[in-house]
Amino acid sequence: MKAEKKIKNVNSKSRLSWLWENMEGMHGVFIIALIGTVVYNIMQLIVPFFSGQIVQLLQDIPDSQSISAYKDDFLRLIILMVVLTLVRVVIVYGDCMAYEHVSQRALYRIRNFLYDKIQRQDMKFYGTYRTGDLMTRVTGDLDAVRHNIAWVIRMIVESVTLFTATAVYFFIMNWKLAICLLLVSPLIFAIVFRFRKSVAPKHALLREKLAGMNTDAQENISGNRVVRAFARENYEIEKFDKSNKDFEETGINTHMTWLKYFPAVETIANILPVIHLIIGGIFFMNDELSMGDYVAFSGLIWAIANPMRQMGNIMNEFQRFSAASAKVMEIYYSEPDIVDRPDAIPHPERFNGKVEFKHVSFKYDDGVYPVLKDISFVAEPGDTIAIIGETGCGKTSLIQMIPRFFEANEGTVLVDDVPVENYKLEDLRKNIGLATQDVLLYSDTIEGNIAYGASTMKPDEVTKYAKYSAAADFIEKLPEGYDTIVGERGVGLSGGQKQRISLARALAIKPSILILDDTTSAVDMETEKVIQHSLRNLDFSCTKIIIAQRISTTKAADKILVLKDGKIIEEGSHEELVKKKGYYADLVNLQIGETA
Repeated sequence: MKAEKKIKNVNSKSRLSWLWENMEGMHGVFIIALIGTVVYNIMQLIVPFFSGQIVQLLQDIPDSQSISAYKDDFLRLIILMVVLTLVRVVIVYGDCMAYEHVSQRALYRIRNFLYDKIQRQDMKFYGTYRTGDLMTRVTGDLDAVRHNIAWVIRMIVESVTLFTATAVYFFIMNWKLAICLLLVSPLIFAIVFRFRKSVAPKHALLREKLAGMNTDAQENISGNRVVRAFARENYEIEKFDKSNKDFEETGINTHMTWLKYFPAVETIANILPVIHLIIGGIFFMNDELSMGDYVAFSGLIWAIANPMRQMGNIMNEFQRFSAASAKVMEIYYSEPDIVDRPDAIPHPERFNGKVEFKHVSFKYDDGVYPVLKDISFVAEPGDTIAIIGETGCGKTSLIQMIPRFFEANEGTVLVDDVPVENYKLEDLRKNIGLATQDVLLYSDTIEGNIAYGASTMKPDEVTKYAKYSAAADFIEKLPEGYDTIVGERGVGLSGGQKQRISLARALAIKPSILILDDTTSAVDMETEKVIQHSLRNLDFSCTKIIIAQRISTTKAADKILVLKDGKIIEEGSHEELVKKKGYYADLVNLQIGETA
């Protein structure tokens, strides 16, 4: 239902009204630019008009008089023609600059809005849209939107104005010849209309092929280590080549569509000079058309033919804009499902850290079976809760309920005895430190990565949290220390090093609730002991919820939850669960041989 609502919102907003909305602050400039386009295209009639006047003046000179007697008239006409032509050149230059300025300002506004919108989306959004597709929307698709403002709209106004002004001038000079010349125009419009219907779906397909190709490239670049580890370079090259070939063939097919119609348009446009030559010649010989008007008609045939020729290109570019803007508007008007409630309570102060699950059940939107079933437990402030269980049992889904990355289908998740949905998202998440097994580090210094959640942090504080996470030793051995630039996604660091930096980043915000999702899985046992000792001796109060597979991590927890198939099957301390001789006791025996 929400997806249908999103599509309905996009369709209900016309593309041009959406563009107008994003020209806020530039409406006046754009209107002046449109008026300028009308003016300079009407001024296209200057040269043919004055040329006709000069020829007519020459023809009207009596045989008994010299041309020199009319020198001042000739000079006046020539000066007027030159001056008005220069004025037109200035207007054209200023007009093009205005269009470009408006288009760039609109592009800047839309791109910032889209980035902000993407930043505030929920996890469902990122599960729906591929990274390459999103990159296409904020780059190539937006360029098509800018091009529509800077060129397509201008060319539409230019073509309509030029055609209309020329047609009116033709009717003023000789309505019969005007009708003969304009009779072919409906044929052009019919051809262009058929072309529009043919090319529209092809531009939409071309845009999808581009997004697919960008996705392949993005995934390959991000996963370059995996590609090399499995020696799959040739496979990836062939895969990209196929995507590239599909894009090329779709592009050729799209652009060839106009070439099917172009010969007919060009033939009809080239008929105009022939009609002028034959019909105009007959009218001239019958004294129904003066020499000056004949020359003016001749000089303006292009002003009728060119807009006809241009219609195909304009329609082609407009359809490209239409396909691209539909994708941009889909993101522009999208709304996350998880947002602050209207009655959400602000909580700028630090939380106590109590976490409680009351009969929580959860299922993903695209899932058939529940991931979590009737989960209930309480973590008091300062407690350490360990969650253990086989892969796919719902551990990660459970912890994602606390910062409201996902919401329960049934039951309630509470922090400090208040349902999490009653808090403002920013206040809730600022009190939660999160470190996951799959670490994302930014292309920044190590210090910048650790201080990501608290950018005003002093260097000595950065060092303190690096020591908490057992990262200080290896950082200080690096040539640049904390100023070492981390490669994209942490390239150049081991898995354990990245996990320790991630843990330091989570601790640096002094969270009320610390969530660790198998964060020490890539570190050695000795380092893990140092980390565990640090976590027990933090200089701030913190409730810790830890997903772990190692008994050495769970052993010291105040409470251990054993999950299986989305349910808590065992709950208690290490000693209590060992005595129960259930799943946890078997795991203890398997890992360390302890049975009692």
